[in-house]
Amino acid sequence: MMNREVRSAPVSLALTELEIKILDHFFPPKDKRLRKILSEYINKIARLGGYLARSSDPPPGNQVIWRGLKKLGEINVGVHIGLDFVGN
Repeated sequence: MMNREVRSAPVSLALTELEIKILDHFFPPKDKRLRKILSEYINKIARLGGYLARSSDPPPGNQVIWRGLKKLGEINVGVHIGLDFVGN
């Protein structure tokens, strides 16, 4: 809902730094802008949930966002476990 109200909201309002790094790893940014906006990361979360992001596709819906958030949470847990065991 925040993305619909404020199109240029910073991504740090909704995601942690680790989640941003995870999404950037899976879907590298096209340009290295200094300011990361939430709408780009909503699209990345939707792509984790199965959204294809073709030019003719409508905006992602609630179900695909939910699946993407679930998968992002699972990856986040895996990264935390890996950091604890490996220590990098």
